[in-house]
Amino acid sequence: MEFLKLAADRYSVRKFDPRPVEDEVLAKVLKAGHLAPTAVNFQPQKIYVIKSEEAMEKVRDCTPCHFGAPIMLMICHDTNTCWKRSFDGKSSGDIDASIVATHMMLQAAELGLGTTWVMFFDSAKLSEVFALPENIVPTALMPLGYPAADAEASEKHAVCRSEEELVITL
Repeated sequence: MEFLKLAADRYSVRKFDPRPVEDEVLAKVLKAGHLAPTAVNFQPQKIYVIKSEEAMEKVRDCTPCHFGAPIMLMICHDTNTCWKRSFDGKSSGDIDASIVATHMMLQAAELGLGTTWVMFFDSAKLSEVFALPENIVPTALMPLGYPAADAEASEKHAVCRSEEELVITL
């Protein structure tokens, strides 16, 4: 699929088919995250694949945004591994994890899977229920699975501000 078509056609899926995602398909999604660029190639990402009913129940306690997906990816970053800018200490962690998540989202779409970027979650509670070490910080949750037959893009999906408004050439 041509990249710009893939980017335009991909939408946030908020209704999933209950059928499981095959291991080899999931492996391709995870590989895309593994190949994603990170600052200084430090690769601070930690990706938790949540599949069990017990683990999914924990996620449901931390966010209403699970949409019945059979898998939830919890994309985190390790604060001990992140690159930090020398002049102000800004950490690359959230940015690196976001790039990783985007690669996985686009790979999933190419494979016929649906995803949704979820940042609406109780981070402290998520860290607690999954007993994450203090240095592992959740950046995003990503419901993952096959879209339900009647899943559709939000009415906001095709609404974009103009490129002239967003791009500034100096």
